[in-house]
Amino acid sequence: MTEVKIYKENGSIIKLEADGHTGYGVEGEDIVCASLSSVIQTALMGLLQVAGINVKYEIHDTEGYLCFSLPKLNETQRHDADVILNTMLCGITDLVEGYSDFIELEVK
Repeated sequence: MTEVKIYKENGSIIKLEADGHTGYGVEGEDIVCASLSSVIQTALMGLLQVAGINVKYEIHDTEGYLCFSLPKLNETQRHDADVILNTMLCGITDLVEGYSDFIELEVK
């Protein structure tokens, strides 16, 4: 099971922590784990490369761990981050609806 924790402040996502493999399929062929990972990593790349936000992140592929947190943002950066991260949350929520035995989502 993958546990995803999303932390919000003033209605905006400020941190994400995803831990564990979903266990839906064989390692390397697990489409649920790959889908979840793609949604989260694409959001991280969007923050870094598209929005130009200096996000602190940590990844441990073997353990299935990814964590990132946002620094203090100006108004434009906050808008861009909200668009990217709320889109990510839509994707994660959709995956949880279909695969709740394999993904747990907690929004704090």
